[in-house]
Amino acid sequence: MPDYQFEREARTPYSEVYSINDGQHSLGRVDVHYTASATFATLAVHTSLTDDQVQELLGELDERIVSTADPYREDLIVTVWKGEEVGVFGDDSDFDDEDEDDHEHDEHAGHRHDH
Repeated sequence: MPDYQFEREARTPYSEVYSINDGQHSLGRVDVHYTASATFATLAVHTSLTDDQVQELLGELDERIVSTADPYREDLIVTVWKGEEVGVFGDDSDFDDEDEDDHEHDEHAGHRHDH
């Protein structure tokens, strides 16, 4: 089984966001939302992951993230999406001229952030 790594990107009192990788490749991202009785998550993974790998990842998510944050929850409900990463976009207007030349712009609002 791959060594899945979860890197927290954001946290609020009732939610967390993690990027997921295997030490070499970005595999996806998960948004986790805690309620009084259940935990809801949206897991977006790369198309290269097999169904078995998705199941392994769900087990790791439950064991390493959800159960440690909310051990008394009654249910974990996860919606899984498969796709490819297009980029990370934001409203950051602090790019200098060098960054402007190095980064592509989307037709939509904001700038693309490479990570």
